[in-house]
Amino acid sequence: MLSLLINFICLFSACMTSNQFTLDVKPKQATILVFYKTGGYYHKSIPAGIMVIQALGKNNSFKVDTTADASHFTGGNLKKYAAVIFLNTTHEVLDPGQQKAFETYIRSGKGFVGVHAATDTEYEWPWYGKLVGAYFTNHPKVQKAIIKVTDKKHPSTKLLPDVWEHTDEWYNFKDINPDMKVLAWLDEKSYEGGTNGNEHPIAWYHEYDGGRAFYTGLGHTEESYSDPLFLKHLLGGIQYAIGK
Repeated sequence: MLSLLINFICLFSACMTSNQFTLDVKPKQATILVFYKTGGYYHKSIPAGIMVIQALGKNNSFKVDTTADASHFTGGNLKKYAAVIFLNTTHEVLDPGQQKAFETYIRSGKGFVGVHAATDTEYEWPWYGKLVGAYFTNHPKVQKAIIKVTDKKHPSTKLLPDVWEHTDEWYNFKDINPDMKVLAWLDEKSYEGGTNGNEHPIAWYHEYDGGRAFYTGLGHTEESYSDPLFLKHLLGGIQYAIGK
């Protein structure tokens, strides 16, 4: 599986270097941090996610650091990153001092990307809940569902079809931030187990407390990281968070 994924990333990356997937970046390359600490469930897709983001960075002129060590969340260290990705983090991952450093980082105008279980993270930190946009409550089994893409102006969705059929683990949410801008919705009639009704957001973005935040509910399965549409979606979200 891993070798096939590597081959796929190489092919996809080669494509991106020659067409519209290539990011328009400043002469000085941006650097992002992929954070994947888990205090609860560990997603087996995390290694695949790291490899894909590293490949996207290599072929789109941004650098990628990775860590599961929360001690990296200091004011001095975070300054070097244009954006931080919470890749399938779960439960409590930062102590109070690290939380304060991250708040200061976002307030300085930097970016955040949350992937899938980023909403299953830091339930007792209200500031983070508003940043990520919602909290996970539960999910049905992995299954195919229809995503309705309603905002095609954002870099994370501009290359997606209006109706996107994708297989993943579909989260139900609570404490949804009313100020976020929804990019795509789940059609609960297309699968079993949805509880958010006719307005079930699955990808969104917003400006928050001086910074930028993007979240996608996709990214549970390893197969997602070999889906060209998901890679376009993820790359566009990173592009937004970096601050093109």
